[in-house]
Amino acid sequence: MGELLADLRAETDELDTMIQGLDPAAWELPTPAEGWAVRDQISHLAYFDDAAVTAATDPEGFRVTLPAFLARGDSAADEIAASTRDLGPARLHDWFREARARCLEVFARLDPGTRLPWYGPDMSAASFVTARLMETWAHGQDVADALGVVRIPTARLRHVVTIGVLAIPYGFAVRGLPPPPRPLRVELTMPDGSWWTAGPVGAPDLIRGTALDFCLLVVQRRHLDDTFLEVRGETARTWAGIAQAFAGAPGRGRAPLASGISQGRTRWSGSCST
Repeated sequence: MGELLADLRAETDELDTMIQGLDPAAWELPTPAEGWAVRDQISHLAYFDDAAVTAATDPEGFRVTLPAFLARGDSAADEIAASTRDLGPARLHDWFREARARCLEVFARLDPGTRLPWYGPDMSAASFVTARLMETWAHGQDVADALGVVRIPTARLRHVVTIGVLAIPYGFAVRGLPPPPRPLRVELTMPDGSWWTAGPVGAPDLIRGTALDFCLLVVQRRHLDDTFLEVRGETARTWAGIAQAFAGAPGRGRAPLASGISQGRTRWSGSCST
């Protein structure tokens, strides 16, 4: 738990550095998420950090509000973003910092195995922290794209990779599809050049490539066509089109970039050891 929290702090610091000192106009820059500016990415994280604190400190109270929230479906996140657009940049930045600090403090007191409610299946406290890191990295990517910042992949991607693999069945279930009929083999190159693997050796369904590409796919920040991931097998191809590492309603995903893979990879060339 200590390692997870340290990595979440580091991921938070990286995002905080990106938004520190932005002028008001930069907060309104559009991000790749349709209709969302930089400010909306930050308010989203702050709102769900507060929700995470409620889930940890008042799980029964959280469960009471859950059906109404889930009934809003895809519109919930957009409604939250719209409801916070009257906050100025300074107040919004303070909210993010304060909400994240409360989240870190509360989860530091929990046993890693404590089960907590969330918008998908219940999770352990350790998985909860991993999910907050994944969300921070994913929304941080939208901010980075809006600001023209190229982030250097770190070892923290292992957490996003792990949750992405564990969520393979969820991508099917959240869409009402039957479980994947065959196991997937995942073979990834981490930023330090080491290998990360999961699934049975020799499985006919395979996802292979860099951890960065895999993470961008599972958090729906890049279309499969804008990665160099190798996808073999019908089950793997189906999953690659619906991959979703985050809880809640099925994500809309991202359309392929206008000029295809060359544009998608230009931003990242040289950023990841392969």
